[in-house]
Amino acid sequence: MSKPAPSGIERILFTEEQIRSRIGEVAAEISERYRGRHLKLIAVLKGSVFFLTALAREIDIPVKIDFLAISSFGSQKAGGGVVRISKDLDDMIQDEDVLLVEDIVDTGLTARYLLQTLAGRGPNSISICTLLDRTSRRIVQVPVEFRCFEIPDRFVVGFGLDYRQLYRNLDYIAVMNPEKAGS
Repeated sequence: MSKPAPSGIERILFTEEQIRSRIGEVAAEISERYRGRHLKLIAVLKGSVFFLTALAREIDIPVKIDFLAISSFGSQKAGGGVVRISKDLDDMIQDEDVLLVEDIVDTGLTARYLLQTLAGRGPNSISICTLLDRTSRRIVQVPVEFRCFEIPDRFVVGFGLDYRQLYRNLDYIAVMNPEKAGS
């Protein structure tokens, strides 16, 4: 029995089945690329937790997992937003192959900051894997090695993405109109 869609949901963009299938495909690519290497998955809290969990379960090589959290200040739309790490990694990444796991790559500003910051810590390699890629809003170009879906310039929730900290737990990704959402 399916649950009713929350208020403000305009349409489902990707079903749970589509998401799980695509994650399986991407996980197979990651497994092949990093076989025989020391892979560390780093998730950006909070949105990436759902994606990281699903992805890690599908990767068929041993992986390490760590988390970091970021805060943004100012206007990123104008390219002047300031990003800082509010929860740093628990372990070193020197000599590791790092895969930065993102829920969404949008303007590219946060991803660029994280790539530059983490690259300074001496990993063997660092790449990005994202559930959603919204290239239409890109301000700075960043190399996205692995992506599940490219999406249009619409507000989306579900599978980790939120509106006011709600809707992360939806098992699908939906287009949402925040003006029609309940509080």
